[in-house]
Amino acid sequence: MRFHLATVVALSFLGLPAFVTPSAADTYPMRPVEFIVPWGAGGGSDQTGRELSKLLQDQLKVAFPVVNVPGGTGNAGMAKMLSSPADGYSVSLLAWDTFALLASRPPKWAMSDFITLGIVIQLPSGFYVAQDSDFKTWADVEKAAKANPGALRVAISGFGSPDDITIRQLSREGVTLKPVPYAEPGERYSALLGHHVDLLYSPIGNIGNFVSGKQMRPILFFGSELINGFEGVPNAKDVGHDISLPQRRALIIKAGTPADIVKKLSDSLGAAVATPEYANFLKQELASPTSYVPTKGAVDLMQTDLENMKKMVNGK
Repeated sequence: MRFHLATVVALSFLGLPAFVTPSAADTYPMRPVEFIVPWGAGGGSDQTGRELSKLLQDQLKVAFPVVNVPGGTGNAGMAKMLSSPADGYSVSLLAWDTFALLASRPPKWAMSDFITLGIVIQLPSGFYVAQDSDFKTWADVEKAAKANPGALRVAISGFGSPDDITIRQLSREGVTLKPVPYAEPGERYSALLGHHVDLLYSPIGNIGNFVSGKQMRPILFFGSELINGFEGVPNAKDVGHDISLPQRRALIIKAGTPADIVKKLSDSLGAAVATPEYANFLKQELASPTSYVPTKGAVDLMQTDLENMKKMVNGK
């Protein structure tokens, strides 16, 4: 008590306030921060989430336990994050599979319901076939699809996703395929390897082990340039289909979170993705080395992507 009174008296002589109310960020975080991944274990979103959870833990000195919440093309995970308090103790990965729902199958949430801390990974998607598939080239696939519209089955992440939007656009251009949704990444991969489907739509980094292990091979990419190591695989534009929907993933938090906590998380994310460890992760995923886009640029890019996806959905 004597020490406390002496401190107050000393501060008053110095002309300083005796009591200073700390900001929310001064004490944040005081406990583990839940890291929601709205997809099952083993897929690209899960891999990205687990890499970032380790790096954010290093930055903020608390655990970021990953919680997988698959279902509804990511809607189940979004619902969990948005039902949590806006206090910074629940963050979520937003994959473009889920973001595309705003263009194709409007969900119960909107962009105004969350704050984007940054886009953390960008990589091309493509169609893959099993290694022993009779389809050797994309021309083989087109020929079969035009001969028997809807007969070829494609494993996708869910209806309304970029996978689904791409397949709908191809149908308008005369290549009709049948989308088959699987909520769990492992189910999609097993469906192709077990020959339950003819094609798999996937970002390239998700199935790198299957490709390097000679179990799958890419047959068409949806991007703007050739990919190192796969120069013989064409882009959609090269074969007459003007389709380019890259996979992106962002880290988001519930709208209404105090601004100083948002800034602390954003700064920590920027530091995390600038580490050599994350650069190596992007390289392993065959992602763009300049994948990271901070909040303002990320929101602008999201709005552009959303408009492009709406045009594709509406057949424009």
